[in-house]
Amino acid sequence: MTILDRYVLKKFLVPFLYCLIGFIGIWFVFDLSDNLGDYINGHATFGVLIKYYSTQVPEIIVIALPLATLLALLYSLSAMSRANEIISMLGAGRSVVRILIPLLLVGCLLSGITGYFNYEAAPHATGMKKIIVSEINDGVKRDRSIKGHLFRNREDFRTWFVARMSLGGSELNGVQIVQQDPNGNIIKQWYANHAVFDSIISRWSLKSAKYLEMNIDGEIVKNEIQDTILIDDWSETPWRISSSMLKADFLSVPELNDYLKYNADLPELRLAAYKTQWHYRWAMPVVCFLVVFVAAPCGIVYSRRGVLGGVATAIGLFFTLVILSNLCVALGMGNRVPPAIAAWGPMGAFFLTGLFMLWLRSTNRDMPKLKMPRIQ
Repeated sequence: MTILDRYVLKKFLVPFLYCLIGFIGIWFVFDLSDNLGDYINGHATFGVLIKYYSTQVPEIIVIALPLATLLALLYSLSAMSRANEIISMLGAGRSVVRILIPLLLVGCLLSGITGYFNYEAAPHATGMKKIIVSEINDGVKRDRSIKGHLFRNREDFRTWFVARMSLGGSELNGVQIVQQDPNGNIIKQWYANHAVFDSIISRWSLKSAKYLEMNIDGEIVKNEIQDTILIDDWSETPWRISSSMLKADFLSVPELNDYLKYNADLPELRLAAYKTQWHYRWAMPVVCFLVVFVAAPCGIVYSRRGVLGGVATAIGLFFTLVILSNLCVALGMGNRVPPAIAAWGPMGAFFLTGLFMLWLRSTNRDMPKLKMPRIQ
């Protein structure tokens, strides 16, 4: 790394850290003012608040990193342009692309950090926010359970009815399990007060259970009541049973993988939201790199008069990407656009836009301008 590379990085990193800390601080103030009444009513302790805000940090980092990158990049490059430092670097034989390489590498690093948080922590933080605030307000821990849930295992022809099950737990209450043959005939049934899953050995234990076998005419040929029935060859897990009730927006990448694996036989309309969110988990972190790729040509100007226009163009393009991305994701989740295109399409368009603008800046061409027609 040369002296100029270190200088460019220093010029960028200082305002970037200020912007990032500022965004997190602003979010904290707004969130605290919005939920202060709930905290007071629930007599929330300092430890409870620390626990709550620590769970929300991944989400705010994912939101703040692209914005902090955009503003810091525009500020640093515009300041260097006004001081004629960019022109001096170009006069020393460096190209625009070579000047921007350290910033592009930082963009890749920030995309990796965003991807790390967006892999699991950020989606969970979004889903848990309202639950935790409600618990603080009520002063009691919420019953995070599903009641009256029907789950169909189409691969193994089994149907589960569960009266109640806790999210994240291994125990189901009030269970009825119906086994069918490939022709749809009911051949076995289990009833149990409790069903407990041992994840280490993948074994179901049905407590206070009743077991029935039927022939194809529906006549009962076997009827047993046992304290415990052990079953080792079932593919269902508590998470798989409950996952059909969970929203795609709040699932992590491993959970989306499991959902798509175990529910591959569902209609495409039902799977569209989960496939779109899976692609979006990987596409969204790329925004940090694309911000550098697009905003840098706008921040580099060769005259004082062009600074404001470049800044406005970069901010406008960024918010266009946000709106277009949200629109495409909504269309993808509604099965109106293929999931991969919904997630990656806006990113690809933004990349091509940045490539075009970088070519214009590298060849010292003017950025395209909209001309209003004159009224005679």
